[in-house]
Amino acid sequence: MRDIRLGRKYVGSDTPCYIIAEMSANHAGEIERALEIVRAAKAAGADCIKIQTYTADTITLDCDNEYFKIKEGKWRGENLHELYQKAYTPWEWQARIKEEAEKMGLDFLSTPFDRTAVDFLEGLGVSFYKIASFEVVDIPLIKYVASKGKPIVMSTGMATLGEIEEAVQTIRANGDPEFCLLRCSSAYPAIPEDMNLKSLKTLSEIFQAPVGLSDHSMGMVAAVTAVALGAKVIEKHFCISRKIENPDASFSMEPEEFRQMVDAIRETEKAMGQVSFDVSEGEKASRALRKSIFISESVRKGDILSERNIRVVRPANGLEPKHFEDVLGKRFLEDFEAGTPLRWNMFD
Repeated sequence: MRDIRLGRKYVGSDTPCYIIAEMSANHAGEIERALEIVRAAKAAGADCIKIQTYTADTITLDCDNEYFKIKEGKWRGENLHELYQKAYTPWEWQARIKEEAEKMGLDFLSTPFDRTAVDFLEGLGVSFYKIASFEVVDIPLIKYVASKGKPIVMSTGMATLGEIEEAVQTIRANGDPEFCLLRCSSAYPAIPEDMNLKSLKTLSEIFQAPVGLSDHSMGMVAAVTAVALGAKVIEKHFCISRKIENPDASFSMEPEEFRQMVDAIRETEKAMGQVSFDVSEGEKASRALRKSIFISESVRKGDILSERNIRVVRPANGLEPKHFEDVLGKRFLEDFEAGTPLRWNMFD
């Protein structure tokens, strides 16, 4: 598996997890709130702010027949065109959002949903792209994005292994840019039993690429677990407050929750460490409190070492416990007080 570069950082086998804050519709139609989200994402520990580049007309048709009505889930009853009209991020904002992100030291990422969005983002000078789960089957779009030669982060929600393979083959056949695959459950919110995070390792092995999680579940458990299982990218929807009404608020993280997730991920990375059986610095002091063999009852010269006058107890100043049966039956060479650690030169 090769490392790939996402914005300012590399992502791969031995790198810290790259954390993306997904703004989506959480700006609720206000540019100042969008910029506030950028600043809050930086303060909460994100590496990247992500938006989406589409309009209602570029992603669907302005049509009200049954095909364009959502029949299940969080947005049940909504018309697609009307939903996307409420949720989209105006294109005239996006250069300003990118500028604010770069000023804050965040990478800027967007998901294009058609060729015009790709052309627009090329004009903004983006350094990498996101492919959404719903677009994994849009092979013409993936082909066009791959042709730009920039790294791709691709979510795989709803996709079969065969569909993922076809999308990956399209990337490799059209310039072979670097890519990362994100496990995803495309439900809003996602539930734990649908996450199947054990698939991360297999996904990485099959496609020889870094993997991660696009997480629509509530809380941080899935994200932290994914990092423990090898995820190198975490994407999480981010808002200022879930009380600000918009299509994405209910399954987004607020700043303090996001910060707690980032802290938990960083602590998890420290705990995972590396394959090692060396004694750590912190353990060295504890080793002194291990058990060893002590004289438990005062003895005279010539007395026989027995279970009555020696015991295995803490601390570790005497002979190692493994020698206990070896020394039974020996004779003390001198008098010793109870509480004296047993040494080899104390008996015959």
